[in-house]
Amino acid sequence: MPITDLTLQDMAAALADKQFSSLEATEEHLQRIGQLDPQINAFISVTAEQAIASARAADQRRAAGQTLGPLDGIPMALKDIICSRGVTTTCASRILANYVPPYNATCWQRLEDAGAVLLGKLNMDEFAMGSSTETSAYGACHNPFDLERVPGGSSGGSAAAVAADLAVYALGTDSGGSIRQPAHFCGVVGFKPTYGRVSRYGVIPYASSLDQVSLATKTCFDAALALRVIAGQDKYDSTSAAAEVPDYTAACSRGVKGLRVGVAREFSEAGIEDSVLAVFQAATARLIELGAQVEEISLPHTMAALPAYYVLASAEASSNLARYDGVRYGLRVPADNLHDMIIQTRSQGFGAEAKRRIMLGTYALSSGYYDAYYNKTLQVRTLVKQDYDQAFAAGYDCILTPPAPSVAFRLGENTDDPLTMYMQDVCTVPVNLAGLPAIVVPRALDKNGLPIGVQLIGAPFGEDKLFAAGAALETLRLLPPLLQ
Repeated sequence: MPITDLTLQDMAAALADKQFSSLEATEEHLQRIGQLDPQINAFISVTAEQAIASARAADQRRAAGQTLGPLDGIPMALKDIICSRGVTTTCASRILANYVPPYNATCWQRLEDAGAVLLGKLNMDEFAMGSSTETSAYGACHNPFDLERVPGGSSGGSAAAVAADLAVYALGTDSGGSIRQPAHFCGVVGFKPTYGRVSRYGVIPYASSLDQVSLATKTCFDAALALRVIAGQDKYDSTSAAAEVPDYTAACSRGVKGLRVGVAREFSEAGIEDSVLAVFQAATARLIELGAQVEEISLPHTMAALPAYYVLASAEASSNLARYDGVRYGLRVPADNLHDMIIQTRSQGFGAEAKRRIMLGTYALSSGYYDAYYNKTLQVRTLVKQDYDQAFAAGYDCILTPPAPSVAFRLGENTDDPLTMYMQDVCTVPVNLAGLPAIVVPRALDKNGLPIGVQLIGAPFGEDKLFAAGAALETLRLLPPLLQ
């Protein structure tokens, strides 16, 4: 078995047994990136020299008996929205084409301290605005299962890299489904923690009240290993929670016997394709077979969540992206005066989708429309959260849903129809509005060989129950044709 096939868990064991070195694992991944990534375009930048130096340092620690933990010496990658000291971080936008952060995001700092080997920065929708990774200024990312299809978004590069064995695991972000929908499209595990479970310090913001660092991995156990390292309170992020960080890996073998699982009827009525619905129904039956108590519930404000999300996220994006003016950092387009310089910089620096959301958000925040749109959105957000609060207060441990209405669609299929593209998030955005944890696990391939997953949603800081249910439902790895 090639080293690149291994899960994080298996690679950690193999490194501990000295079956191969971290340097060998890193070089094999870099070679694979060189061979396959020209077709997939999962990476915006590859940090080969840094990776090799980190791998050698890990091997030296291991030889001296100073291993830093299960992530030490294991090759991984970061979504290009997560700041990494000395490594260009672009958010897949022309406006940050040459930005080199002088500091590390807390999540990456914790991984680096744990010995992680950074292979590079991953492709994404510009400023995390998209559901297909087609809005990237560095070209669309391709789905490893079908290179003519999208990998999902905005963390499409993270899911595609893990699916194609270009990285053992990857960090992404999830503001409205940005790790979970790509995980569904690419046949990997996508895990979004509770809002505040992982620090957002050093993550370039899209929508600050929704963004959360997330994981793309090959298995639930792998996600549990990595989450244990990056989770926890951070003095640099006032929204990070002081909640205890348990050993999530123990939950992966717990099983689902006795768990109460809710199945919300609203998700089955959200225009879900037959193949996705069939896998969802099979997962429901499997949970019952394994001893879970599965009951139908109602989350009545589910369909109101999508328009509320797009108003709220766009409003926050309008505010967050106002800093990109050509004055302090990033792109600057020369002009005769400051006013024209700012206009030209923003006009040339942002792509069409970023401009669309900035304008939508600015409109929603403007005088005369603030109450009608932004404040109304906050009220809807409260109602969505109350739906979930009531379900968990009633004793449900998690909620099972489809992850998206369809399987991966073709490149270019929805680019001229923003509303259809936005509908891809109908199953995922309620989670972000309510600040909940959620996981998508792979379950099957459709008749065309495209992956289909299911989503589990948990109570705040109930990640352990998601790992228990997710590990019970996940299938053996779904391999794209280029790995078979």
